[in-house]
Amino acid sequence: MTENSGYTYIDPPQLRYAAKPGDRYDLKMNQLIGEHTAGQQLDVGLLGVPLSRSSITASAASDNPNAIRSIWKSFGTYNIDYDVDLADLRIADLGDVKMHVTDIPRCHHNIEEAMVEALSRNPAYFPVSIGGDHSITCPLVKGFQRHHSGKTIGILQFDAHFDLRNLQDGGPSNGTPMRGLIESGTIEGRHIVNIGPHGYFNAYAYKKYADEHSVNYYTLRQVRKQGIEHVMVEALTYLREQVDLIYVTVDIDVLDAAFAPAAPASTPGGMWSSELLEALYIAGQEPRTAALDIVCLDPARDPRHLITVKTGAYVIMNVLCGIKYRMQQT
Repeated sequence: MTENSGYTYIDPPQLRYAAKPGDRYDLKMNQLIGEHTAGQQLDVGLLGVPLSRSSITASAASDNPNAIRSIWKSFGTYNIDYDVDLADLRIADLGDVKMHVTDIPRCHHNIEEAMVEALSRNPAYFPVSIGGDHSITCPLVKGFQRHHSGKTIGILQFDAHFDLRNLQDGGPSNGTPMRGLIESGTIEGRHIVNIGPHGYFNAYAYKKYADEHSVNYYTLRQVRKQGIEHVMVEALTYLREQVDLIYVTVDIDVLDAAFAPAAPASTPGGMWSSELLEALYIAGQEPRTAALDIVCLDPARDPRHLITVKTGAYVIMNVLCGIKYRMQQT
């Protein structure tokens, strides 16, 4: 995005894409992704959402958009597992949602408006929002719903937690996005499928709330028994019958702490990175999948950006591989 592209709620990227040409046969993601220019037609748009003051656990997840930008150079565009090349996707970095230093409700307002603004200017593109903590998902989905007025939105959530905490005790935090969407009437509980809750990290009261509002969920024990491919087919078949569009949200704390040391709330017994990546490739192939966010990744906790930040970029790319695969089938 250039300075004169005219977005009200989005600033240009803080890191510029100035990739030097290397091996002419080995295109890297930082060479493929450019900054957005006015009038440019996009297949995929990346949007940084650098907010983490709303985290229950102190987090520098606001630094993650730039951490992901800095790691694109580590990835080629071709995935040998799926025999898919992203090289001809039109991908641009729209920049970062404008944030206020102390006013979290204002930040959430800006996030919602940024989603509406980005989609209204690029109606055919697939939005990828890079957080930030999980509080950003509530305003992002509200903006997504406003743009797609009249359509029913479903949520495919990968998370160790329900994120159904009450709004009275902590306000709109990274523990409340699904509660906020349900109680605002944006999303029905029965249109949420959460894959990954496990262990001792969800209060029984919030499990009861999930059941009372017909939230669908697969514990990680169920995933291990049934296999991630089976669970994904079942979850997507259900959502396909219920909703018009599917919004995918990935809280990186769904992963076992061994795979995601930079997730402040990651735990023992979590999902393996290979399971999550396969699930997201399958999600990308679903024609109703229409948006993605990735949240709660704190690069300050990552050992030299070698584990969690690269996994975050990989998450995005696997969804894009699924999208590219379905494009090839039409």
